[in-house]
Amino acid sequence: MCYEYLSKRALKCMYTAGAVTAAAISAVLFVLNYFFFFPKDFSIGKYISLILLVLTFVDLLISPYFRYRRYRYRITEECIDIREGYLFIKRYIVPIERLHKLKMAKGPIDQIFKVANVVVTTAGGDVTIRFLEEEKAEQIADSLRTRINQIAIEQREDYDRTN
Repeated sequence: MCYEYLSKRALKCMYTAGAVTAAAISAVLFVLNYFFFFPKDFSIGKYISLILLVLTFVDLLISPYFRYRRYRYRITEECIDIREGYLFIKRYIVPIERLHKLKMAKGPIDQIFKVANVVVTTAGGDVTIRFLEEEKAEQIADSLRTRINQIAIEQREDYDRTN
């Protein structure tokens, strides 16, 4: 089975979330520079703030594109396999039989772009399939829920047979 990629809605959502973050960082830098932190004659602080501001906006332009291009996932009968990252690629492989809990999550920006996250919980922690279209997220959550229930029934039957 091949990896699946994200829709264009996910890229728009990533850029919007990045813009909100960049605006918040810019506001904090402005407040620090203007009101509190640096005296008027302390120019090195202003340069540091300017460099941080430029890096924030460069990250805003570059990061979502690379995260979008590198993000992929696949769900097989045995496992969930997720690859994601910007500078460093992370790979998560979660066996289906180890899943304990499933949930769908949507933040305010996700709701605007009609994307959702499917969060699967194992004994080792949470793994999230991010930026899925809402319909696709519901399909994935339903199929994983069905598979988890099947595994639970099989384990219960095996337990009953051995005892």
